[in-house]
Amino acid sequence: MAKRNKKEVFDWEDEEQEEIIWVSKSEIKRDAQELKQLGEKLVNLTKNNLSKVPLDEALLDAIELAQGLQKEARRRQLQYIGKLLRGIDVSPIRDALDKIENKHLQQQAMLHKLEILRDELVEKGDVALTELFNEYPSVDRQQLRNLIRAAQKERAQNKPSKAYREIYQLLKDLILLD
Repeated sequence: MAKRNKKEVFDWEDEEQEEIIWVSKSEIKRDAQELKQLGEKLVNLTKNNLSKVPLDEALLDAIELAQGLQKEARRRQLQYIGKLLRGIDVSPIRDALDKIENKHLQQQAMLHKLEILRDELVEKGDVALTELFNEYPSVDRQQLRNLIRAAQKERAQNKPSKAYREIYQLLKDLILLD
């Protein structure tokens, strides 16, 4: 073996040299654990929801196999799925999972917006109604006006709010189907 006489010196100012990024062993383990948890979420999906996630064939086969396993075999299969996930870009998979998991929250937010719109229609009357007509020209104007008047009357007389609920249903049908 020949000794090196000249030591290599790393020039920090030289942009042509490759950038070295040091990653701790703990960070590598955290990333691996995170991918394993992502794999577990994928395994717990139904077949219908799993078809909505962009997966390659090997990963899909591993997930389907893990769905039929139990205990230690399932744990080992989840480790394998995590290993497969390390080799691919997982951002499209995470995006698809977020859409699946947050679908319920999105629906609740939309229904809450409908309730606010209904309250504005009953409170403001024709001003809010004109804005709604501009945004949704297909709405039955006469029916909605009658329901708003009936809801205002019911509120003034402290009667049960039948028209109030009917306005909500009409808005739900109009906006969610649009």
